[in-house]
Amino acid sequence: MLLVGREVEQARVERLLADACAARSGALGLRGAPGIGKSVLLDHAVSLAEAKGMRVVRGAGIESDYELAYGGLHQLLFPYLDRLDALPAPQATALRRAFGLDEGDDANRFLIAAGTLSLLADLAEDAPLLCVVDDLQWLDQGSAEAMLFAARRFVADPVAVLFAVRDTALPSAVAGVEVVDLSGLAASDAGRLLDGHAPELPVRARTRVLAESGGNPLAIIEFGASRLAARDVDESDPAGQVGPLPVTRRVQEAFRQQIVELPEATRRALLVAAADTAAPLATILHVIETLGGAADDLAPAERDRLVRIDSRIAFRHPLVRAAAYQDAPLHQRIEVHRAYAEALRADADADRRAWHLAAATTQPDEAVAAELEGVAERAWHRGGAMAVCAAYERAGRLSADRELKARRIARSSQAAFDAGKADRAARLAAEALALTTDTGVRADAIYTRGAVEYERTSPRADAELTLEAAALVRDSDPERAALTLYEAAHAARHGAAHDLVQQAAELMRGFSPPEHWAPVVAALVGWAELFAGRPEPAVGPMRDLHTATRGGAHDLMQRITAAFGGLMIADEDAVAAGTEDMLAEVRAGGALGWVPYTLNVLAVARLLRGEFVDARACVAEGVSVSDELGNTTESLAHRSVQVWLHAVAGDEARCRALAEEVLPRARARHRVNAEIAAWGLGMLDLSARRFGDALDRLEQVSRGPASRDLLVRAVPDLVEAAVRCGVPERAQGPLAAFGHWAEHVDRPVATGLVLRCRALLAGDGEADALYAEALRLHERNGGPYERARTQLVYGEWLRRRRRRAEARGHLAAAASAFERLGAQLWAERARGELAAFGERGDEPQHSGPLTLLTPQELQVVRLAAAGQTNKEIAAQLFLSPRTVGHHLYKAYPKLGVTGRAELGDLVR
Repeated sequence: MLLVGREVEQARVERLLADACAARSGALGLRGAPGIGKSVLLDHAVSLAEAKGMRVVRGAGIESDYELAYGGLHQLLFPYLDRLDALPAPQATALRRAFGLDEGDDANRFLIAAGTLSLLADLAEDAPLLCVVDDLQWLDQGSAEAMLFAARRFVADPVAVLFAVRDTALPSAVAGVEVVDLSGLAASDAGRLLDGHAPELPVRARTRVLAESGGNPLAIIEFGASRLAARDVDESDPAGQVGPLPVTRRVQEAFRQQIVELPEATRRALLVAAADTAAPLATILHVIETLGGAADDLAPAERDRLVRIDSRIAFRHPLVRAAAYQDAPLHQRIEVHRAYAEALRADADADRRAWHLAAATTQPDEAVAAELEGVAERAWHRGGAMAVCAAYERAGRLSADRELKARRIARSSQAAFDAGKADRAARLAAEALALTTDTGVRADAIYTRGAVEYERTSPRADAELTLEAAALVRDSDPERAALTLYEAAHAARHGAAHDLVQQAAELMRGFSPPEHWAPVVAALVGWAELFAGRPEPAVGPMRDLHTATRGGAHDLMQRITAAFGGLMIADEDAVAAGTEDMLAEVRAGGALGWVPYTLNVLAVARLLRGEFVDARACVAEGVSVSDELGNTTESLAHRSVQVWLHAVAGDEARCRALAEEVLPRARARHRVNAEIAAWGLGMLDLSARRFGDALDRLEQVSRGPASRDLLVRAVPDLVEAAVRCGVPERAQGPLAAFGHWAEHVDRPVATGLVLRCRALLAGDGEADALYAEALRLHERNGGPYERARTQLVYGEWLRRRRRRAEARGHLAAAASAFERLGAQLWAERARGELAAFGERGDEPQHSGPLTLLTPQELQVVRLAAAGQTNKEIAAQLFLSPRTVGHHLYKAYPKLGVTGRAELGDLVR
């Protein structure tokens, strides 16, 4: 097809290639209707790239391979499998398993995506790379996810990713990548294209073709060459248009008319080719011969340019393939699929054979269903969740036994959820529940429904369903019950649904879990006790689990439970250290789905320790990864913490704008973190000396649904606000609960906070000693922020008692600490106190150089300072080594260093 018009699109493609040659990575999608010219633009890009000396890696989605796990990725990367050894070992192993080259545990889809990124980056080391994928909508989901994951994460590599996708594909298929929508050609361009292909067309016919083609280039060419152009124009229709059919369907109809005119044997041969467009030529010819045909039956179709034949049979356009397949009678399609199944080897082509058998089967057939179940299990080991879903669902449809059908449909539902298809997962789970009375299958289906509701509605809805599932299997399947109760307790806690945490605890009491689950169950029961205001029996089991899981010898569910519990009992120092290790292991293992949860814990631990720069880096990555995974709840959880961090920085405009956007949704999704945001708003008012507003906000937080969770830590702010407003009695109840909690968690930071609160409320005779003891504890525990807060209130108290020298020392130290932390409003408040008695204090200090870095640069710098190479950092952060080098190059001048050797001391 001639490339006519499209000057704007051509320029955009050319800029993409030029940027890649200049080591500025980019990705671009071309979206439009069939025949609109997407593939022609891809061909144009390939020609330009080859002329520039770029390496071209090209693949295409194949409709008949849509259900085969990682078939599209294998096609794209197959010529370069000899380079897998250059990748980080976990990534290379994951790719080998995805392609069926290696056996082992189930392949991790995020490691497969990271391996795709690393392999493409490695190829780009030789020459700038253009990666082209046509018909993205027909890539299996795993392959499409891997490609788009890589496309989004290239930054400074000489890599351009260009793909074409139909306009009927879901918008989420290209989320995070620039997409150009192609519309019909302008009238002048459409005329030029038609004249180039059918120059002798009569004027009336020309007018008709241009009107009916809608500017679609393929339609222009096909209509111009078809009988449509030769038919008489209806004089009563001045526009020359007939029929309401969309252009795509009419183009397919034009192809169908061409096929109808072919000999019957040729039509049968085209049907064979259309039934499996990925099959080798030898296999297609064998099936044609099995059905009584011969190789030369394809000659008329080849002569009419409907197909091109080399090592495979390629249709001129996917709509030709659709017409050849869909117009054939059902009995012929069944006959062809059955012939393929007989031709394919059960060992080498088991998956393709099973799908052909399924296509040839119209009634329940347990033998075929069992083969499809085998396809699902192999896809599970390769990490292809959507392929698992499709195979289990089709196996269920072909199951003769009702209970077998329910089990397979339930497994399909879980796989659909794992693949990010929540609506499909919910529908399949409901179907499984309607089919079965088996408690295990029902528990699985209800569990999946709960997981869907976590994202669709709220964590509370998840917890309610998951508790129902746990009750079904508590006595019959302890392992499944423990997992389900774990999920219920965590979901209920995220939603601050403490009544449901209590229900989970009731199911756990008297329950005999497997040995490795026992410490987790005990800690979760401890959560229920803590939320009921009984820290005495709660702290021991929670601390025991946290102590037992240090060192990484436990699974992630145990460690994340220990980490959340550690935050609730003021063990944030240990939580930060342990979660850093857990995050490194999660990254190394490619468990990207766990990264947002781990970063959430770490962000809150850093926040509580006053390490705001690192907390911001955690939040930024947490939002990015959550959005990439479509995890709305975790994205809102991180953005709620971001509200608090804006508040402590005194960035009032951004804090309030983000709170206004996030809080209404976060309160329904992740109530605990939403209350952290609300705490931040109260703390912002407190730092700005708006004490009445602060008191009202903080009172709501400290009496709210999460007040016995992390939000117990907001009570010291409430006490300060109440004292400044002259109504200390409004803080008495929360302070009593806070003191009771602090007594039993028995941590220096908590004890210091209680002493600071009591000092604020005490008379002169007691306050001095209480402040001094609180400061002594906070000088060694709790981090620079709490120490500065204690210095500030102590200095304010001393100033009002005219103890100028002592007050100046504490206030100046507080101001300096706040400035280093970037807590500007707190620093202004401290300097305002100094100014109140004529002291200017030291010159304002700037925050440390690390605050100048972007969150991504900070992550890279910290890992480089720890001695990791660019390649090791890239594997941890799911980036390319060149992108890591790019971030370091940008960070060095901000930090005033010239190389990584200087980073260690600076970071320390």
